[in-house]
Amino acid sequence: MSADPLSDALVVADARSVFTGGMTAGGDWAVRLPAGDRLRVHAVVRGTCMLIPDHGETLHLEEGDVVVIDGRHEVVVCSGPGLASVDVDDLHMDPRTRMAHLGDGSDVVAVSGHIDISRDYGELLREALPSLILVRSDAAEAPALSWLISRLMEEAAAGRAGADFISHHLAQVLFTQVLRVCLTRTEGLPAGWLRALADERLAPALRLMHGEPSHPWQLTELARAATMSRATFALRFKEAAGVPPLTYLLNWRMRLAARELRQREAPVAAIAAQVGYTSESAFSNAFKRTMGMSPRRYRDNARSRAGGGSV
Repeated sequence: MSADPLSDALVVADARSVFTGGMTAGGDWAVRLPAGDRLRVHAVVRGTCMLIPDHGETLHLEEGDVVVIDGRHEVVVCSGPGLASVDVDDLHMDPRTRMAHLGDGSDVVAVSGHIDISRDYGELLREALPSLILVRSDAAEAPALSWLISRLMEEAAAGRAGADFISHHLAQVLFTQVLRVCLTRTEGLPAGWLRALADERLAPALRLMHGEPSHPWQLTELARAATMSRATFALRFKEAAGVPPLTYLLNWRMRLAARELRQREAPVAAIAAQVGYTSESAFSNAFKRTMGMSPRRYRDNARSRAGGGSV
């Protein structure tokens, strides 16, 4: 792992952004995005529309706006309220351009994507994010997002060799840029690693834990990195991250270990050493307390799910 908590979290959560496609629409139209396990990204390229969640406020989206939805609740994207909606999965999409059409005309052009995250540690991202992130077209980050969206549209329209590969990586960068936006808007973030990273005083301590997870970090060392007293640091960290510093470190080590168990054939003892345990039994006990099962059983379950195509 690196000393960059944002990059690390994307890796450990196995976050994969996928460019789904886009749509043109005009007149009266409405499309329903059902609840599910995926985070969804929706960007308005031209025109205006509404986004109506099944809870919370209705959003009026304009050209250049980007919204990320946590996927736990159904939302409707439409020209106006009270219209019968079509399920997004029922839309007919042009296989070449990956664009669908709704209603009458083409006043609105939008692109969409989703972020697939690990079944085991997708909550690492979900818990750190608000239920909805809106980046308006006049935000400082908007030009970069606009460029990425334009490139996605160009790749979809041109259909050149390697378009899928490029589109998926552009979508990944798009999502990372949105997370960077979150770091500038801490008032909307729930307690979690992203909110702690957004705190300039706490960020150095987070980088130490991520940069050297096997190091036997003590509260005094982490507080020194944050230039705070132990008591002040511990309180501020818990308020931002939702857990005390050393609990965060334990949980992070177990996330790293879980990823290694899913993806590598290394012995449990080697993985234990990698995350800072000199004793395999001590590591196994900590893993079981955190994950609810032993490392070996976790690995067996992960292999079983992978064999069934559900991971």
